[in-house]
Amino acid sequence: MFTGLIEDLGKVKEIVNQNGGKLFLIELGLDCSDIKTGDSISINGACQTVIKKDDSLLTFEAMAETLNRTNFNYLKIGDFVNIERAMKINSRLDGHLVSGHIDCISKLNSIKDEGVAKIFNFRGDTALIVEKGSISINGISLTVSKVSDNNFEVSILPYTFQNTNLKYLKQNDVVNIEYDMVAKYIKKFTENKKESKITKEFLLENGF
Repeated sequence: MFTGLIEDLGKVKEIVNQNGGKLFLIELGLDCSDIKTGDSISINGACQTVIKKDDSLLTFEAMAETLNRTNFNYLKIGDFVNIERAMKINSRLDGHLVSGHIDCISKLNSIKDEGVAKIFNFRGDTALIVEKGSISINGISLTVSKVSDNNFEVSILPYTFQNTNLKYLKQNDVVNIEYDMVAKYIKKFTENKKESKITKEFLLENGF
């Protein structure tokens, strides 16, 4: 589990195709002394397992499902990815609960300045997105500022812009999206309710 607060920008050093998946070697800038093989790390919002550690160089293996769901297939050597270690149970939750399970990808439409902030407009499925609701973009915990049909916006403050890989994004670049957990469970509940065959008539016929 993660908070969506980015700790570091990792640099992609090597990508190796392997049995339908890919190995990614990522160089970190933060202190890696407490990271060990088997740890979960958020890479652009996707929860990945460290399979090898060599000083500040970490190796992750992404299977086909991960490649199909995330922007990992778009990564190139030299690209920067957002890094967050798994949250500690006794820490403050300053972002929002992020599972690290990517729901889909979205493309960047535009970036515009608005005072000190930058407005990022993305296109994608907005069925689970609400204005002022939480969303994770490349693993960053953000608040949705505007929603319209197949488009949504987030307002980015200078600190977030400078300390994440948002500063490298260009029009049509692909980002990882994780919707708010509560929204996903509510959608599932309402869908199941609609499909239920238990009606008032059914209950009456069966003695209730």
